[in-house]
Amino acid sequence: MYQHVLLVTDLKDDTDLVAQKAKWILESEPQAQLSVLHIVEETMLGFGYELIPASALHEQIDDERCQKARVRLAEVLARNHLQAHHVNIKTAISGRKGIVDYCRAHAVDLVVIGRHKRTGLSAWIAGATADSILPDVESDLLVVQLVAD
Repeated sequence: MYQHVLLVTDLKDDTDLVAQKAKWILESEPQAQLSVLHIVEETMLGFGYELIPASALHEQIDDERCQKARVRLAEVLARNHLQAHHVNIKTAISGRKGIVDYCRAHAVDLVVIGRHKRTGLSAWIAGATADSILPDVESDLLVVQLVAD
């Protein structure tokens, strides 16, 4: 029985497919709470040989992107008739790190995440976030296979 379900979204056009899977789980686990997470990857600035997060220089640097994501996330929840206990827009160096850190800090039982099928060079360069979190997340994962982007 799941107590804490985490819906991870990239807010792309197929987000509703992943949200519907989370809804399906919640309908069969009525005691579970839903959290929703979207990671805004931090803007990185180069100084010589070093890269640092722009937020280290100015706290509000990624704030506009977070505000836009917050609006889109509210639309996704409304469209899919989902009530979230926690809605989180986090900045992180990578989506992988943000998801793993969130799961560790919030006792997540189940992660519901989409996976875009990629082939060729894009698969080699970008990979899939769902694949990258698998070794480090201790909760169950429901991976929703999505079409290539």
